[in-house]
Amino acid sequence: MTACPDKEDLLQALLDGELDAANAKACETHLKTCGGCAQAFGRLQDLRARLAAAAAAHPAPESLRTRITAQLAEPEPSRRRPRIGASWALGTGVAALAASLALVAIRPVAPLEDELVSSHIRSTLAGHLVDVETSDRHVVKPWFNGRVDFAPPVPELAAAGYPLVGGRLDYVHGRVVAAVVYRRNRHVINLFAWPASVGPDLTRMANARNGYAVTRWRERGLEFWAVSDIDPADLEAFRRAFISHAGP
Repeated sequence: MTACPDKEDLLQALLDGELDAANAKACETHLKTCGGCAQAFGRLQDLRARLAAAAAAHPAPESLRTRITAQLAEPEPSRRRPRIGASWALGTGVAALAASLALVAIRPVAPLEDELVSSHIRSTLAGHLVDVETSDRHVVKPWFNGRVDFAPPVPELAAAGYPLVGGRLDYVHGRVVAAVVYRRNRHVINLFAWPASVGPDLTRMANARNGYAVTRWRERGLEFWAVSDIDPADLEAFRRAFISHAGP
């Protein structure tokens, strides 16, 4: 299946986080109803993930730095009169070195953390924070049945200072995931969940991406990523409260 011709550029912009809130919401809504565009968007995300995993960025060798520094230190052409052939060769060499540096400077595509932070930001800007809005965990948890192929835990954490807001579906890393939404005062916490991949258990990770706190852990065969603009210590407290109330 292929993407709609009029949506191809929008899918690229959505992947790169370049759409305004209204267009991002419209595009995400379209992905839920158009299988061709959803598959095309998934292929784009998979390609980005493979490029990131390939570690395309490499530091320039010290010998390259030495050669460039030496060439820059040479007298200007007005102060010396090289042979035509030598001048051409020097110019070609500098151009080749510049091209090499440009290739070396290419960074890999945004990692998963950046993708999740972008999803978090879109959810707060586009008026699509939740698909089911309620603080009742007994409504949110069964709402995911049949919409995702796993059962995300939805503990009630109001007593710990993190009231439940609701839940929604999101599209991350080439698949539909569950997003359980909580609040901390006026701040939103997006908890993304999906089945953990086969392999060794992930070491718990806490990080900051573009001013947002991100923490990751794995429990009961599921991978969890929490994203918010709250203090990282508060997000860590949320993680502990979630685990202790999620049940067996």
